[in-house]
Parts: sequence; structure tokens; C-alpha cells
Amino acid sequence: MIKKNFEERRQNKVQPIVVDLAVIGGGLAGVCASLTAARSGLKVVLVQDRPVLGGNASSEVRLWSLGATSHMGNNNRWSREGGLINEILLENLKRNREGNPLIFDTVLLEKVYEEKNITLLLNTVIYEVVKKDDVTIESAHGFCSQNSTTYHIKAPLFCDASGDGIVGFLSGASFRMGAEDAAEFEEGFAPNVQDYGNLLGHSMYFYTKEMKRPISYTAPSFAIKNAAELPRIKNYQLGDHGCKLWWVEYGGRLDTIHETENIKFELWKVIYGIWDYIKNSGKYPEAANLTLEWVGTIPGKRESRRFEGDHMIAQKDIVEQRDYFDSVVHGGWAMDLHPADGIYSKHSSCTQWHSKGVYTIPYRCYYSRDIQNLFLAGRIISATHVAFGSTRVMLTCALGGQAVGQAAAICSKNNWKPKALADQDKIQLLQLALNRNGQSIPRVKVNDTLDIATKATITTSSQLQFDGFATGQDWKPLTFSAAQLLPLSANTLYAFIFEVEALEDTELEIQLKISSANNHFTPDVTLQAETYALKVGQHQVAFNLNAGLSEKKYAYVCLMKNEKVNVKVSEERCSAIMTVFNRINKAVSNYGKQEPPSDIGIDSFEFWTPERRPGGKNLCFSMKPALDVFQSPNLINGEVRPLSTGETNVWIAEKNEDTPSIRYDWAQAVAIKTIRVFFDADYDHALESTLMEHPESTIPFIVSDYTITDGDGNLLTDVTGNYQAINTITFNEAVKTNTLVFKFSKKHPHIPVSVFNISVYEHSI
Repeated sequence: MIKKNFEERRQNKVQPIVVDLAVIGGGLAGVCASLTAARSGLKVVLVQDRPVLGGNASSEVRLWSLGATSHMGNNNRWSREGGLINEILLENLKRNREGNPLIFDTVLLEKVYEEKNITLLLNTVIYEVVKKDDVTIESAHGFCSQNSTTYHIKAPLFCDASGDGIVGFLSGASFRMGAEDAAEFEEGFAPNVQDYGNLLGHSMYFYTKEMKRPISYTAPSFAIKNAAELPRIKNYQLGDHGCKLWWVEYGGRLDTIHETENIKFELWKVIYGIWDYIKNSGKYPEAANLTLEWVGTIPGKRESRRFEGDHMIAQKDIVEQRDYFDSVVHGGWAMDLHPADGIYSKHSSCTQWHSKGVYTIPYRCYYSRDIQNLFLAGRIISATHVAFGSTRVMLTCALGGQAVGQAAAICSKNNWKPKALADQDKIQLLQLALNRNGQSIPRVKVNDTLDIATKATITTSSQLQFDGFATGQDWKPLTFSAAQLLPLSANTLYAFIFEVEALEDTELEIQLKISSANNHFTPDVTLQAETYALKVGQHQVAFNLNAGLSEKKYAYVCLMKNEKVNVKVSEERCSAIMTVFNRINKAVSNYGKQEPPSDIGIDSFEFWTPERRPGGKNLCFSMKPALDVFQSPNLINGEVRPLSTGETNVWIAEKNEDTPSIRYDWAQAVAIKTIRVFFDADYDHALESTLMEHPESTIPFIVSDYTITDGDGNLLTDVTGNYQAINTITFNEAVKTNTLVFKFSKKHPHIPVSVFNISVYEHSI
């Protein structure tokens, strides 16, 4: 029994926490920052003001996480985010390919819960920052409503991933809120604030459920009565739920921080009013058996504060794909702005303009230019309003979180402030660490001098000489133009033969396209076009290049749209080769071609995009000479995805080899502590975390079963059931040997074994 007599005043329990890094905000950016730093040996506290992790990706909001692949609706080939967030997405795919947001909660919670170096504080709100001096944070104070405990968190380094930037704000860091004038950064896409508005609003979603009997509905008194008059009501399709209702948005003309509760209540009014209209207007008789199963209780925020770093990424950085010496993250979502009036606006629900390829974000965007020990992560990084329209999406934020977590580990080890790491002589430490962990910074070449695999002689049991895809049983109509994307060598006269079927007498045009620059996959240059007269029936059509490419490059062999023609497709698939289509994806403002106004500084170009599996089958064709681009040196070049310059960066075994092998031989015995194997995670396939169902629970290109032995045949590792892109094998005691032999088991009959990279180290990494 506890009994207390009257006291003049009491204080909550106070618990001090001293760590190496304090991360405030438990969205994907904060989770990735915390896990990365903790795995690198730092003691971390992760403070989240909600009961679950994930932020907008959690079951509280239920927004799917997306990034550079943009629902597979742009030209950013092999661009899905790698590293830690890819590990999380592949874990979610394995357990939760149906996209249940509650399961995704558990995936995130498990990752953090199992990390011994992380102290997790849920339901804890930071309300005060104590500064050591004008430019240094000493501690942050938070309160947990569930255990009535006040936490005094002290750390030499802080990361603000809180969305609204509470730590940056309280510490006095420079920030912006709202749209810049177009002239400040020469941004033609900057909005007219009076008409379009300053800020993107909040959204809330609802879920419905089929009950197999009529369900009545009485709206609450606060529900709007004029849902039929909403300009966006035309967006609703019966059965839409969750984040397909992203257009239920409001608040861009209000203070999106301090008026969030008012915005939330207005969204409740709208949602219950929309459901009243659907159930009771008589215009949706098919909704008779539907009930309202779930409505969000907190809104998903898009925009509030953006803090200033030593660089501010802007529209030209994205459109021109400018690269910087300190690039650490890539982005690829469209510059995506929404009218401030949201659900009440007569403007289109959003305006999206894509760049031709992925862009990079400098490290200097990820720390405050004022507060010396404050990292920035998530949507609050140093970006203009226009650039923020792209950098704000969650998988881009997650990559930034990994960069910050790794930077914190390096700064802690060297007793540096975040700004010190931005030095041109030091930034490669961060780029190397990120590359080792699969982050893959575009157009940044990192030399890993500690990888002893580069000193070995490599022998493989076979090597694919690619000469086309075998004939299949299915035909695909050329409703859209279809292209086989191939890594062609320079100065080579390739000859192709395609199998087609004419439904009536017609003509078929075949084109050869390439990209105009080496930093994107947009096929904006046509090198050759041939037209073939076809009679009714099946044909083999030969397309022969009349000139070789001037340099090795990915090229598009395009069978142009003709609904009177079918092309035969294959069951075979192959790493680093795919089929794309000049098709429409309205969800990301892809209408086959992007045609922006001429005065806003954005490119016009066609979209050639993949189909999701089980679609996206390759074309049946043969080619001569065969492609000799899957050699063993690809295993040690440090790259783990194909590049637009034509490098596949992958070793592939012959199609018919069931147990291919790779052998590493060193001239002298080496002491091996760590082996890291990188498989093909199909970085072109979007892995939305919530709502969307995926066709399989594992990526078909990833090798699930393999062994590693030494030169005498002694088994070092036997891996079964693998579904992750990166496998790290660390031995308790270093293994001394001259030889490593990797033997892989083929998983799918129509997919040859492939490996992107194998690194070997004499220490733990």
C-alpha cells in the first residue's frame, strides 16, 4: 500500500538518460538513424511521441512508404532505396506481402527492440531543450504520458527527425516554413502563393469492410452536409480506402503545426460527411453492404518547418541531377506540390513533375548550419519548398536517416561535430560506410581498400553469354509500345529477331533509343527506326543495327504501339535486363509523356516504365552477338545495381546451371573475419509497405540457399531460406585459408543465379 499525506507540490519521476546519440522522432528516418548508429556501436535513445514507430507509415496513419521508384511510374531504373530500409522492406515483404499496416508496425518495433544499443521511449514528447552555449545542445527533456515519467536526455549529438523539428525549433536553429519566391532559387515551379498556397496540407484516411448484409449509417452532427459539392469527390471510387484517399487533404493555409488539431477535426468532418454521401445519397447502391471499419485519429502531415543546413537543395539540383562532392542519398520522387486548400480546392489534387533520373542529396543538407551538434533527418532537411515536394517522401527520408546514423558514428569516433565531416577530405569515410552497407550513392565511386576480395583470383563455374529470351506460350498485344532494355557494347552491329503476330495486314515500327546523358535512363534519343509490312499471321522480324553505339550504354529496342500486333513474351527473367512500356500511370501523373509549361524549367520526355510481376515479362527474341557483360570482375567492383552507362555490375551463371559456384583464391593464406554477399533485390520493383499486395513474399532473383567452404572442402557456412539482399557472415574466430568456394542453388527454373558483389574482410564491419 502507498499512502501520501498532503504536500505543497510534487514532481513527476525524473529519469536521466546519457547516450552517444539522441534521436527525436520515430518515423522511418528516425528508425533508420537509430538502428544504423546503434549497429555501429553508439548508445542511442530513440524518442517517439506516438505509441508505435513508423510515423506516416504506421498503423495510426497508414500511408504506404515510397521513394525513387514512384509506384514504378517513372524512368528511374533500378532505383529503389537500398541499405537498411531495403532490409526492412524485404522483411515486411516476407511477413506481410498483403500490406497490413499493423504487421508493418511489428516489423519496425522488432528491429528496434532487438537492438541492444537502443533505448526506446514511446509516447514521449520533447518539450524543452537545454543548451550548453548558443550553438550547442546539452540535453532535451521529454515527458511520457503513459508512465508519468520525465526524461532528461543528455548526449553530445542530437538528431531531429521529429517531422515538425521540435529540437531544432527549441534550440533556435534557422528554419523556413512555406514557399520561397521563384526568384530566390530560380525555381520556375514555385507556386503562386495567393492562388495555390504556401503549404501542403494534412491527410486522413478511412477503411471500409464488406459485411454481406445491408448496413445503415447515421452521420455525426459535425459531418459536412455538402460532400456532393466537393471538387475532389469525383476522385472517389467505391472500395477505395487507406492511402488511396490521399486527396482527402486540408490545412495548407493554416499553421500546420499549431493548428493541427483543428485541421484534424476538419478532416473528420469531411470523412464522415463523405461516408454519409456514399451511404445515403442513393448514388452508390453498391455500398449498401459496406461499413466504416476504421478512420484515422491523427492526420498524416506533409509539410511544416524545413531547417537550413550548409546547402539547400532546390529545383535545379533535381531537374539537372546535379551531383556534389558530399552526395550521400538519392531521391527520385516527382516534385509533388498540392494546393493549400486541399479537399476544397478547384485545382488538381496535386501537380507532379518528374526529373529524367535520380538526383543526389548532399550531406550538408543533413545538419543545422547554426547548432553545432544537431543532425537533421526526415522531411525537415535543408530544402526549398519545391525540392521538398520530392525529398519529403518516406523512403528518401529513410536513406537520409541511415546517412545521419552513420555520420553520427563517424563523428563520435573522431570527436567531430557534424559540420567537420562535410570536409572534402573526410566525407569519403561516410560514403564508404554507406556503400559497404548497400546504400549505393549514384555516381559516387568509392574504393574500399580493406576489401581483400579485390586481391583474389576469381574463378566461376560458368558465365552467362546472353543471346535473348527463349520462346514462351503467351502473346502480349502492343497496346503500348514495348521495349527490351539491354546493356549494349560500343561499336557493335547487333542483330535481333522478334516473334510477332499480326491480327490483320499492318505495319510494325521498331526503334533503337538511348538516353541523351549518362546519368539517367530516359530514352530521349532515337538512333534508328525501321518499318516492317506484316501480313496476317505469325512472323519473325529481324531488326539489325546499321551503326554501333559510340559508347557502351543501356539501349531500348522498341516495338512501337500497334494494337493489331501481338509480341510473344518469355517466362525467362534475368538480372540487369528488363522490359519497359510507354504506358500510363495516372497515380504519379504519368500520361505516357511529360509536357510541362515551357517556362517552369522542367524537361519534357516520354515515360518508359516496367509492369509489376507477374506482368512485365520479357520479349521473346534472339540476338547476335551475345552480350558478354556478366563477368566475374563485376563481383569486386563495389557496385550493387546496374548503371545507365551500361555496366550491369552483376555476375550471372549460365541459364541451365543448377548449382553454379564462385571460387576466390589468394596467393597466400588470409585471415577472414567477415564476408558480405550482395544479391539482386530487384531494385526496380516498388515495395510499398502498406495497402498494396505484392505478388510474392520473396524477391525471385535473391538466392535463398548456398554454402561457403574453404579450399579443402570444409564447410564454413550453410545458408538456407535467405530472402535478404545483403548477407553478412561474421566468424567468431578468423578463418585462415587460401580459398573460398561459394556454391549456389538455383531457385527458379527460368531465372539464372546472379550475384552483384562479394566482399571479404580481415576484421568485423
